[in-house]
Amino acid sequence: MSEKVCVIVNPAAGRGRGARTLPAIRAAFAAVGVTEIRATEVREGERAVAARAIADGFTTLVAAGGDGTWGNVANGILASGADVRLALIAAGTGNDFAKTVGAPMNDIPLTAKLAADGPDTRVDVGKIEDQFFLNIAGFGFDIAVLEDIPKIPMLRGDAVYIVSALRQIIGYGGVEIDVSTSARARGKQRHLMLVIANAKNFGGAFKIAPDASLSDGKLDAIAIYDAPALKRLKLFAAAVKGTHVTMPAVNVEQAAKFTLRFAAPPAYETDGEYRQAKSATLDVTCLPGALRVVRS
Repeated sequence: MSEKVCVIVNPAAGRGRGARTLPAIRAAFAAVGVTEIRATEVREGERAVAARAIADGFTTLVAAGGDGTWGNVANGILASGADVRLALIAAGTGNDFAKTVGAPMNDIPLTAKLAADGPDTRVDVGKIEDQFFLNIAGFGFDIAVLEDIPKIPMLRGDAVYIVSALRQIIGYGGVEIDVSTSARARGKQRHLMLVIANAKNFGGAFKIAPDASLSDGKLDAIAIYDAPALKRLKLFAAAVKGTHVTMPAVNVEQAAKFTLRFAAPPAYETDGEYRQAKSATLDVTCLPGALRVVRS
């Protein structure tokens, strides 16, 4: 085994899926000689666990959870400055980032073998304020959906995102955002949502940024402008296939940096984790090739 591997598990991920996956994780990693399994105890505790593992000399961190867990472990790696690899096990709700990067997230024995002695690829990472993100940063409708998800206790996986989004289609009022890059300034416009995407997939079922690349040094800004309820439904349906980007209410722009201006500091999300901005003006930047991710 060429790597020193530590597995970080979020037991609460996927409404308890993380805890239910633990026996399979222990067995698969023991088979390749890995016994260091560390579980989080508090929300977003993955960063602190990752920082301790890096200080202990581990060279590959395996994150078992969903996009939030993966993003939090990545934040621990990137904040440390260490060239530590990240491997992914799906135990969350959407598990979107792995769909783009091509990691065998649902094959725990294969992931164990790759983490111990397998290839990796360098991927771009996004940054907003002091947060790094692997998948997306989202504003507007996205936040309304995140706030609604805990109110739907009976559903899991992709279904909870879809049902929550449908619930918000009618009532969400939109948000005004001024989006600019070094190439152009759009001016203030009312958005249904704005997604700054590093990867293609979002919300479990949506191909939000079908042309996004993890290795082009750019982020994709998907601006979906406000629209009446019926048009919102059409946009929602089109986003499942990624065809929304051809519709008149959608603007797509690629850049290494976006500057966003709001009337007041907004709430936003990075990789499914709810944030409250410190400023009404936010820079969102791409860090090319900043992270090594294990893949098959």
